[in-house]
Amino acid sequence: MFTASELLDIVRGHIAGLQFTRTPKGLYDPVSYVLSLGGKRIRPVLMLMAYNLYREDVKSILQPATGIEVYHNYTLLHDDLMDRADMRRGKATVHKVWNDNVAILSGDAMLVLAYQFMAQCASERLKDVMDLFSQTALEICEGQQLDMEFEQRKDVKEDEYIEMIRLKTSVLLAASLKIGAILGGASKEDADALYDFGVNLGLAFQLKDDLLDVYGDPLRFGKNIGGDILCNKKTYLVIKAFEHANTDQEALLNDWFTREAFDPQEKIAAVTRLYNEIGVKALCENRIVEYSKRASESLNRVNVSAENKQELETMMNELMHREV
Repeated sequence: MFTASELLDIVRGHIAGLQFTRTPKGLYDPVSYVLSLGGKRIRPVLMLMAYNLYREDVKSILQPATGIEVYHNYTLLHDDLMDRADMRRGKATVHKVWNDNVAILSGDAMLVLAYQFMAQCASERLKDVMDLFSQTALEICEGQQLDMEFEQRKDVKEDEYIEMIRLKTSVLLAASLKIGAILGGASKEDADALYDFGVNLGLAFQLKDDLLDVYGDPLRFGKNIGGDILCNKKTYLVIKAFEHANTDQEALLNDWFTREAFDPQEKIAAVTRLYNEIGVKALCENRIVEYSKRASESLNRVNVSAENKQELETMMNELMHREV
């Protein structure tokens, strides 16, 4: 069995060695640029980890694993464009380095490349893999659309938010694991259990991100704190704050989330104080624990030794224990 760290080194080395030799360079240079920005490479590592539960020749599925990472970065490229984000992982985003049209077209190319990489798997597994990958890609579009619609609504409920983040975040983690299991020859029961593990891991992961955006250490979190508050983003914290606020607290929340002119740091501080008064931090932490527990239960259903599953359990714990 490989450790997660060893698999990460394998993935990083492989992606660093990718060369796009087709022309025009103006289409493919942004693709290389996006992939050069790094990242945790969680999704391809999860694919290799799931495969490694059943087989040792992990390098044989590096092309599909690359496909999942290229696809993930394609979604980030287009997200940055839609959000008008200037920075990604400390570097300027593609639409800032080039322009909007280049970002759209190079993103489209990345989507096609992701399918080409994903299709480089054993022919007997090809239909199952591509059906799941296509379903996942469509679900992520659905999640993104819901996220955009939520920006215009004041009545988003918890169950709607959970479904949105399941589609936007969780299904790609889940598909990474299930595709790895399928390619490794896992039983349907094991592949489905790993998918469920990924869904619950993704929900806990996104809720932890919501929490860290308000309560995290900027140096550890990797970006400025309070961005979601400044953007009036509908997060779990916002939804629960409005749900549990008293009349005065609700009025203050409405005031801050409808102001067009404000001092950014003042808004972050004021909204955070309201979150503290209402107690949404504990509510979010409880949900993170709940989904982490569900993820562990799903992993326990996978019919391989506990020793072989330990790396997946360890990775989950590390993702969930990022410091607030």
